[in-house]
Amino acid sequence: MFQGNMPQLMAAYNQWQNQQMYAAAATLSDAERKADRGAFFKSIHSTLNHIIWGDLMWLSRFTGETLISSPSGVDIYADFAELHAARMALDARIMAWANGLDAAWLNEPVTWTSKVYGFTQTIPRWVQVQHFFNHQTHHRGQVTTLLMQQGIDVGVTDLPLLPMLND
Repeated sequence: MFQGNMPQLMAAYNQWQNQQMYAAAATLSDAERKADRGAFFKSIHSTLNHIIWGDLMWLSRFTGETLISSPSGVDIYADFAELHAARMALDARIMAWANGLDAAWLNEPVTWTSKVYGFTQTIPRWVQVQHFFNHQTHHRGQVTTLLMQQGIDVGVTDLPLLPMLND
């Protein structure tokens, strides 16, 4: 039975859900994945790109590394196979990062400025970490809806059914 902390749990959930979502998206043609479906980021492909962009932006804040320089809304990967490979590598990185977190770091207050909303605030890091995972879940929900509209079911998405919780 898994006995980690919330970031480790959410990193595992993120990886599991991305595996399911990418497998489902792979059943579509490239043109179908890139079709404008009226979503916030227009297509399934662009929404998947945005999730990676957001992950890289937040990891940059957490680690101090520069991991992304492109603006939001610009596809990082045009090719689905490259996008998929990048997602799997990023998920492994997120798992390793989450495994290295401790309560002291999570509870430390941090001042940050949102480039998207133009405000500055000071909050504990755990709030940012929770937002990091919430952002992924929010946009995966959009992709799940777009896939369901194409008749493709991504499978179970409920956190309590995460395989590692039931081993």
